[in-house]
Amino acid sequence: MPLVEISLIEGRDAETKERMISEVTDAIVRTSGAPAEVVTVIIRDVPKGSWGSGGVAYSLKK
Repeated sequence: MPLVEISLIEGRDAETKERMISEVTDAIVRTSGAPAEVVTVIIRDVPKGSWGSGGVAYSLKK
């Protein structure tokens, strides 16, 4: 039973997330042979202030 967790900076709309869940599920089905009904996809929205790179939070980047 594959479980995929995706962390994204918050701000994507529901339609985008639904499309992502569908396409990721399809990719897991193709590559693992698992049936779609056992694939779980979790999308975690992370606030910009809680995500950073190069020592700088994304909330401070332009």
